[in-house]
Amino acid sequence: MRTLANRRKRNLAQTLRGERGFTLVELLVVITIIALIMGIVGPRVLNYLTESKAKAAKIQIESFGSALDLFFLDTGRYPSGSEGLTALVRRPGNIAAWNGPYLKGGVVPPDPWGNPYVYRAPGQEGRTYDLLSYGADGTEGGTGAAQDITNWQR
Repeated sequence: MRTLANRRKRNLAQTLRGERGFTLVELLVVITIIALIMGIVGPRVLNYLTESKAKAAKIQIESFGSALDLFFLDTGRYPSGSEGLTALVRRPGNIAAWNGPYLKGGVVPPDPWGNPYVYRAPGQEGRTYDLLSYGADGTEGGTGAAQDITNWQR
C-alpha cells in the first residue's frame, strides 16, 4: 500500500514539473497580439465616444428647444438673455403664466463635456434665440470634436 501511494506521489510530482507555466516568449507573443488588437480597435472606440457626445449634445439642444417652445406657449415670450435657460426650471420674476419647470430634474444640465450651454436671446441673424454648445474644447469655433453644436445647424 505504501509503495502504491509513493508511486502516485512521484507520478504527480513528475507531471507537475512538466507544467510549470508559460515561457517568456509565449507571454511576449500574447502581449504583442493584445497590443496590436488595441492599436486597431482603440482609435475606433474613441471615435465612437466623440461622436456620441456630439449626438448627445444635439439631442439636448433639441430638448431645450422644445422646452423653450412650451415656455413661449405659456408666457407669450421666450426667456430673455439675462434670464437664460434657468427660466426653464425657476420662475423668472413675476410671470403668472409660468407653468414650469419645463426640464426634468429641476436643473439645466451641462453639455456632455461638462460646460454650460450658451443661450442668446435675441439670436443672431434674425433668429429668435441661439442655443449652442462650444464642443469638446469649450471655446467658440473649432473643427472635428471641438466643433460647436447649435440649434440652427443640422
